[in-house]
Amino acid sequence: MDSGKLTRSSFHYDLPTELIAQEPLPDRTSSRLLVVAGGEFRDRTFDRLPELLEPGDLLVLNDTRVFRARLLGRRERSGGRIEVFLLREAGEDLWKVIVRPGKAAREGMSFIFQNGLSCKVEERLDPGRALVRFSSAGDTRGILTDTAQVPLPPYIKRDPVELDDWRYQTVYASNPGAVAAPTAGLHFTPGLLERLGERNIGHTFVTLHVGPGTFQPLRSEILSENRLEPEEYHVPAESLASIRKARSEGGRIVAVGTTTTRILETIDTGSETSLSGETEIFIFPPYRFRNVDALITNFHLPESSLLCLVAAFMGYDRMMEAYRHAISGSYRFYSYGDAMLIGKGVAG
Repeated sequence: MDSGKLTRSSFHYDLPTELIAQEPLPDRTSSRLLVVAGGEFRDRTFDRLPELLEPGDLLVLNDTRVFRARLLGRRERSGGRIEVFLLREAGEDLWKVIVRPGKAAREGMSFIFQNGLSCKVEERLDPGRALVRFSSAGDTRGILTDTAQVPLPPYIKRDPVELDDWRYQTVYASNPGAVAAPTAGLHFTPGLLERLGERNIGHTFVTLHVGPGTFQPLRSEILSENRLEPEEYHVPAESLASIRKARSEGGRIVAVGTTTTRILETIDTGSETSLSGETEIFIFPPYRFRNVDALITNFHLPESSLLCLVAAFMGYDRMMEAYRHAISGSYRFYSYGDAMLIGKGVAG
């Protein structure tokens, strides 16, 4: 399809609900990997990644860490159920949050949770959002952490369990700040990174704190009218140096996930110093990638900004064909699901 004619509806596809992964596999690297190699689709498993890349390639990984962000409670006055979703700390015991239902986010409203934790709305922000201050009879920060749940995506239709504390987290997560996992990284293990290193396939880290907008569908039918919520990023100087070195020696930059891709396409990789800021870049066809040569990514929601990014990288028609292949082959979709490897020169 002509990229100039694409709209939000162009990115719709039908997915059988049974293909939405509800649990992680016992072994991270046993996920399936759809390899888009030239004109072919090849069905592999993630543990074969070292043989699918080339010596000198550099993996760029997002090391953000998911924090417990979901609180279930009741309104102090009426007893009605409430959900408070933590977004960002704004001061001592003060948080920017999403309140559901949104009409409850009125100044002065108080909510009660387990473990003696409560909060009061200090300021109403955008619809459904507010600044709230938490309080308790003890260590409020510690009680808040213990009371909140792992923020599993809305398409996982179960309550979080202890397993999710570490499986909805990459093995290299080190910088807390995300409310959703960079899911392409969930397939890696220390052993797999070691095997990649043995083939002279290096890795380096950047940070993008994934926000709740990652699950939101596009609002406008006209792609260019959509706007994404800003997300914080940080790129260390040593990571930039690794990227420049790999490029100068003929290696490819392999972005692990759409979050990493958005950082790399936001920044100037020629910088000699660390880079920090916010990005709201929305990548959709047609787009010319500057800093990414290959992409590892999970399968994404219909009519989402992430699906648009993948289409920009591999071509809309090719992407839709790949998704049809994955559906017919019963691949597992979304956060706990399988992955794709896309890029020029990818081995089969």
